[in-house]
Amino acid sequence: MMRFKDTDALMTNSNWFDSQTILDGIRRWVEIETPTEAPEQVNKLIAMVAEQYRDLPVTLERIAGVDGCGDHLIARTIWGQDLPGILVLSHLDTVHPMGFIERLPFKVEGDSAFGPGIYDMKGGAYIAQHAFRALCAAADRSPLGITHIFTSDEEIGSPTSRALIEQEGRRAKYVLVTEPARDGGKIVTGRKGVGRFEVFIKGVPAHAGTRPQDGRSANRELANVILALEGMNDLERGVSVNVGVVRGGTRPNVTPEEAHAEIDLRVPSFADAEEFVGRILGLTSKTEGVTVKVTGALNRPPYEKNNAGAALYEHAKTLAAEIGFELIDAHTGGGSDGNFTAAHTATLDGLGVDGKGAHTHYEQLYVSSLEPRARLLHRLYQTLR
Repeated sequence: MMRFKDTDALMTNSNWFDSQTILDGIRRWVEIETPTEAPEQVNKLIAMVAEQYRDLPVTLERIAGVDGCGDHLIARTIWGQDLPGILVLSHLDTVHPMGFIERLPFKVEGDSAFGPGIYDMKGGAYIAQHAFRALCAAADRSPLGITHIFTSDEEIGSPTSRALIEQEGRRAKYVLVTEPARDGGKIVTGRKGVGRFEVFIKGVPAHAGTRPQDGRSANRELANVILALEGMNDLERGVSVNVGVVRGGTRPNVTPEEAHAEIDLRVPSFADAEEFVGRILGLTSKTEGVTVKVTGALNRPPYEKNNAGAALYEHAKTLAAEIGFELIDAHTGGGSDGNFTAAHTATLDGLGVDGKGAHTHYEQLYVSSLEPRARLLHRLYQTLR
């Protein structure tokens, strides 16, 4: 796996890109635990982030959380807001439950710094803000206005921030997403679309011992549905259908009247999305007297590498080479907020820190990635026009 090296070529007269300085800032964010389902915790971090903007040339807008989610924060430069500019997308929520920091406390071992959400994605969110501070410290203005959105609900599909992201994404010329890098520092130029569905099956209950002939098993029909869904998997096309949650019935001696399943769909293209969403919603019962109802939709559209996105990547690749590292792009199956903007705005994802173990008990970033990744964001701010 690639590691970045500290070299004289990466140093400047200022100390803005000192790895330890950056890591100290990330630690403060990591040590405020922010599970999506704990909005009061997310809001503590939102308040800290807002305070760190107080001396910078930005306007701040804090959008109150709804539906059990935390607030969203928007920082806009005081310049360039009358024209399409740069939109930076970061989320501050994590998948780790409260108290997880006792299991995974912040610590540094060699080139790895550990902590809940440090890789996905507090490290990336922080270096994007830090790079902006460096821009302002030099009394420098980017050619384009910059808008940085910090959201609170990405880990559950961005239900309360999606409309905001899409609105701002359509206003922007470029979108930079600070999700973590992949596989040793690769940038993300494509993601699969994500669909979520629920299946509700209703049969006929009966006494399983004395009158089994009167029953119509919802569980049996669920088995048919599962086989149909599993049969849709097409790894060559990059399509995956996963029946992740199933339940049904009430007691061993009762023919199951109801059954339920939850499904995850991943598709690489809009054409695949249209086909497979239709196939899933079109599932019907194979058993007389049993009904099958399917609800759901695509909740993140596919992020396909288009011409504008490819040109943005090539520009970033050139900047990375000047800084001293190779920037390779990749396509991934996971979704992000970049899925909401890529279809209509040049989008570059995976601009965050390098590391591994997202969502795990060993989540970590590579300290050696902090300086070059922060520098890359800084140079993107300076050069995008």
